[in-house]
Amino acid sequence: MSPEDILYKTYIQILKEELVPAMGCTEPIAIAYGASKAREVLGCLPESVLIEASGNIIKNTKSVVVPNTGGLKGIEAAVAAGIVAGDADKILQVIVDVSDEGRREIRKYMSEHQILVRPAEGDRVFDIIITLQAGNSSVKLQISDYHTNIVLVEKDGAVLLKEGVTSDQHIEAQGLTDRSCMSVEGILDFITTMDVEHVAEMIERQISYNWTIAEEGIRGDWGANIGSTLMKSHGEDIRTTARAMAAAGSDARMSGCELPVIIVSGSGNQGITASVPVVAYSKHLGVDRGTMLRAVTLSDLLTIHLKTGIGRLSAYCGAVSAGCASGAAIAWLLGGGYREIAHTLVNSLAIVSGIICDGAKPSCAAKISQAVDAGIFGYEMFKNGQQFYQGEGIVAKGVENTIRNIGRLGHDGMRETDREIIHIMTNI
Repeated sequence: MSPEDILYKTYIQILKEELVPAMGCTEPIAIAYGASKAREVLGCLPESVLIEASGNIIKNTKSVVVPNTGGLKGIEAAVAAGIVAGDADKILQVIVDVSDEGRREIRKYMSEHQILVRPAEGDRVFDIIITLQAGNSSVKLQISDYHTNIVLVEKDGAVLLKEGVTSDQHIEAQGLTDRSCMSVEGILDFITTMDVEHVAEMIERQISYNWTIAEEGIRGDWGANIGSTLMKSHGEDIRTTARAMAAAGSDARMSGCELPVIIVSGSGNQGITASVPVVAYSKHLGVDRGTMLRAVTLSDLLTIHLKTGIGRLSAYCGAVSAGCASGAAIAWLLGGGYREIAHTLVNSLAIVSGIICDGAKPSCAAKISQAVDAGIFGYEMFKNGQQFYQGEGIVAKGVENTIRNIGRLGHDGMRETDREIIHIMTNI
């Protein structure tokens, strides 16, 4: 594939859109970003706040610590942090620079101001609507479909932006590149022929950020300590290390660690899972810089491809996509080609596609561990002459058909599962 090819340029653009830094779980951070941007438009500290959120936003914000708030959890904390101490120009690192005084001001604001949370109307899976009021002035801001996608801004009834059309030069309309061109074969062609310097800055930053938070997860006391427990229980062989380091990154991130991560498909956990196991195997095998960068890029793009049909948020655990993709990239590092990668994906997807997403919280780390293990085992199956066949459950003939089935399962089939999970979590 040539750098002049449209598909080559498209893959580069997709990576640029996806591999962005974020601090903390991306759903509460999206809320903080929206709140900070709304306060910027309002021009003063709001006296009252109304936030309407879709069920998946509530699910993924309820049990996770919002970083730089002194251990606060939930939507109210995310909104207050964005309003009081956020810098909207930093987007998903909106609350990266909060001082001790800022943390105190966040708590004070929550205690002295009304922050009302309601379920959003309509059937959008990803929907955040923030309304700020101060005196006779108000601002309404809506983020939909993905974490930085501001689709509506109104001030005092005047529309400044609506669905990508802006009347305000200070508000940037955003959109994502069409992912329908992606395929396993095309991704493999891209990563084997690309000039690694075209992705080096993005991928090296991902490796640095995500490996650093994984190391912190192993060292510190975060969440349920899935990563360090794995190491203590199973030793430090490479397979355990790959699983444990990925889990440890999530351990730290879900429990309020203030280190940033590079996300994939809108998720820090997916960004960690797609990269850290591949880095662990690359270090173990002693591969050169270019090979490591190609392998992590392969895992990232496969994760995005697997996740595209499912959507940003679902009852289908996103760590499954990333864990299976990292297993396929590890297969490539071990000498595999298209057949090995395709069968690794099919085998591993057949094993762990039933894992549900019941929100962001410490157990995400354990799910990551299982997904990475399934990814590696999917390759080991094929290497030993074993595979799952067409017609066995959701497995279809050909990797792309199986991926389409997974997308249908996660996007359509699990909608009612998602509703029931949200009902259970919110006691509705």
